Amino acid sequence: MVGIGDTRGPGSGRSGQRADPADRAQLERHPVALRRVTALFGPFRRQVAVVVALIVVSSVVALATPFLVRLVIDEALPRQDVRLLVWAVLGMLAVTATTAVLGVVQTWLSTTVGQRVMHGLRTSVFGHLQRQSLGFFTRTRGGEVQSRLTHDISGMQSVVTSTATSLASNATTVVGTIAAMVALSWRLSLLSLVVLPPAVLLTRRVARMRRAVTAQRQRHLADLHAQVEEGLSVSGVLLGKTLGAGPAQSRRFADTSQDLVGLEVRAQLAGRWRMATMSIVFAGIPALIYLAAGLPATSGGMTIGTLVAFTALQGTLFRPLMGLLDVGVQVTASMALFSRVFEYLDLPVEVDDPADPVPLDPAGVRGDVLLEGVSFTYPDGHRPALDGVDLAVPAGATLALVGRTGSGKSTLASLVARLADPTAGRVTVDGVDLRDLSLDTLSRVVGVVSQETYLLHTTVRENLRHARPGATDAEIEDAARRAQVHDVVAALPDGYDTVVGARGHRFSGGEKQRLAIARTLLRDPRVLVLDEATSALDTGTERAVQAALDEAARGRTTITIAHRLSTVRHADRIAVLDAGRVVESGTHAELVARGGRYAALVAAGDREPALAA
Repeated sequence: MVGIGDTRGPGSGRSGQRADPADRAQLERHPVALRRVTALFGPFRRQVAVVVALIVVSSVVALATPFLVRLVIDEALPRQDVRLLVWAVLGMLAVTATTAVLGVVQTWLSTTVGQRVMHGLRTSVFGHLQRQSLGFFTRTRGGEVQSRLTHDISGMQSVVTSTATSLASNATTVVGTIAAMVALSWRLSLLSLVVLPPAVLLTRRVARMRRAVTAQRQRHLADLHAQVEEGLSVSGVLLGKTLGAGPAQSRRFADTSQDLVGLEVRAQLAGRWRMATMSIVFAGIPALIYLAAGLPATSGGMTIGTLVAFTALQGTLFRPLMGLLDVGVQVTASMALFSRVFEYLDLPVEVDDPADPVPLDPAGVRGDVLLEGVSFTYPDGHRPALDGVDLAVPAGATLALVGRTGSGKSTLASLVARLADPTAGRVTVDGVDLRDLSLDTLSRVVGVVSQETYLLHTTVRENLRHARPGATDAEIEDAARRAQVHDVVAALPDGYDTVVGARGHRFSGGEKQRLAIARTLLRDPRVLVLDEATSALDTGTERAVQAALDEAARGRTTITIAHRLSTVRHADRIAVLDAGRVVESGTHAELVARGGRYAALVAAGDREPALAA
């Protein structure tokens, strides 16, 4: 984003624009009060005041140069006054040096303020988004979150370094220049006021034409980037090779690239037309001024020095004037950026720390888990995902959840980990409602191993230490041994210092799953939630990991969603869910003897995957 009154001039690509409809729509959806924006700069009001003062002083000092030029031409040179000539030249150098130094100081101050405001916003938004429930991230595109955290907040810096400062600079320059022009020649000033409006309108019209072509080109570039990301990422290449979609992707990429050829030519031509227009404007206005100065009716006895000084002043008026005319567009664009960031900051936190959390020592937790009348409906759900569930899991016991897809197994597991709060009822650990515990305490009490394993792009050691930053190397290796993955890691070229690669592509699905189990075991929670934790393992590896989990589960409560009978048979209690309700509950032997839904699954024999169907 370019700031209000961007001093780069009309060739910068912003002049002559209309407000982007997307910016207006954003502000209508989430209005932003100007007071809230200015409050961000409250801690830096002194620095901002100094910046504005430097801009005003610099603009006023710069106006001295044309008058010094007139002094040289009209006085020093005709009279051969060397002393006056030297002082005038020194004055010009002093003006240039002063404005340069003031510009450096102003840039340093404004950039520092902008970066500090950005830092505060970045950390605030990042921290606030981390507190959002899992549902927010399932509803929101990942790229949207990154865009607001990086591009939008970075673009907001221009509100300080370009927008506000350029507005002050342009306003001061325009007012001071017009005053100086009138002081030099009111006749030529009137001529400039007549000539400038059509020149400005012509420039803005050409700029709009270029903007339309540029916007179309940007959309095609975005499509091209998306095709590169989709076609050349690890997952995209894998998908293309397995589906044989490579040739089709290449043709689509070629078509988009071909469209860009024509758009690039049009954009360059529009740019040249704009530069041609500006060349005519910049050459035409001085020419008319020279003509007026040479006519007896309009010259008014003007000296050559006055003419040169006036022409120099008039040449500096066009750019800041164009900047001021674009104030409305730039303010809308700037406020739209603030709106997008504030929209995230204003999101309500669905799962938050309680105002007065119940003190609970994780080391002293027994692990009694109780679900009382638990119901849960997703925000966009038409029916409850869970409806009146009552389950009790004594400390150290194992509860297995069985049911078809959509029966509520994963939803129930997420409530135990408080990734969401029940719509009705409550979930307790040792009699304490999870909503009364701080999130930090809860994460140390309840550990989760999900079926989708996420590994950070760092070393194996740091991936495991992510669960417990203070863990020693010995503790890390012990957790890996218990998860039956130590030998795999030790065999790598750099052992535990091996980088896992993007999203853990260096490892197989089973190895990633075991690393996730090791990470959870390292945290040593009293309650384990295993959501299809062994789904990616082959039968042999599953036995080894299950043995490690059985050993790790001693003395701790385990709630598992399993798809193989081998992990269900030995559970202390099995709950069969259907449409969000517990339809059967008991041990393996009890449920088989009952001859109900679970017994039908057991009767399927080798068709054990039906448990996860």
